[in-house]
Amino acid sequence: MLFPGVGMKLRGLLFDLNGTVIDILTDEGCDELYRMMTNLLEYQGISLPPETLRKLYFELNKGQRRASAETYPEFDVIALFRQLLEECGSDVTRKLPKRRREQLPLFLAEAFRAASRFRLRLYPGVTEVLDELRKTYLLAAVSDGQACWALPELRAVGLADYFEPVIISSDLGFRKPDPRIFERALKKLKLSPEEVLFVGNDMFRDVYGARELGIRTVFFKSNQGEQRPMGAEPDYIIYDFRQLPEAIRFLRSRF
Repeated sequence: MLFPGVGMKLRGLLFDLNGTVIDILTDEGCDELYRMMTNLLEYQGISLPPETLRKLYFELNKGQRRASAETYPEFDVIALFRQLLEECGSDVTRKLPKRRREQLPLFLAEAFRAASRFRLRLYPGVTEVLDELRKTYLLAAVSDGQACWALPELRAVGLADYFEPVIISSDLGFRKPDPRIFERALKKLKLSPEEVLFVGNDMFRDVYGARELGIRTVFFKSNQGEQRPMGAEPDYIIYDFRQLPEAIRFLRSRF
């Protein structure tokens, strides 16, 4: 596939986060997660068996997506816990101080993520590679997920200052491969699709999504994400994040 902007200078790099720069493992089906969350909810005046809470969490999640008009809808975990509090709250819950009630949805969302997370670390070489790349290129993040989880996790792994902007799907209500999520980053960077590369680990959401907008892609075949071809081929495949500079040098000749 030939791009209309061949010959333009490569100026920006867009990155997916989880599965691309961050090696994360979570399990939202874990029994211990719902045991812990039901214990926590009891302190807020809500008594639910763990299995009931599990079922309710996934029902509310699916309900948000079904109610959306988007082709690729994203849910809002803070709104999910706000709805759970409204539907399951007791008189004790409603008598909690106003400020505490207002903060509870975010607190519960954070607790849920903390209890479901088993690994959070960078892939080998990420910091060193990004340190070198940001001397030459604008770096931005375009990632599916919840902002209330993604931004603290970026801080935790030491990447809070590496990407500008950071576009997270929960802030938009839709997720990749919707082209608008990539367009948001391009608009903020003031770059065209022909002036950037997208680096991701999912053949559908990342490679297909970016290529639909005319963005070249580097596919990182990590331990996560859809690895089967899904309607678009990446321009380059890496098997270790430390191979990214080599991929960029190869593709830069095509700009």
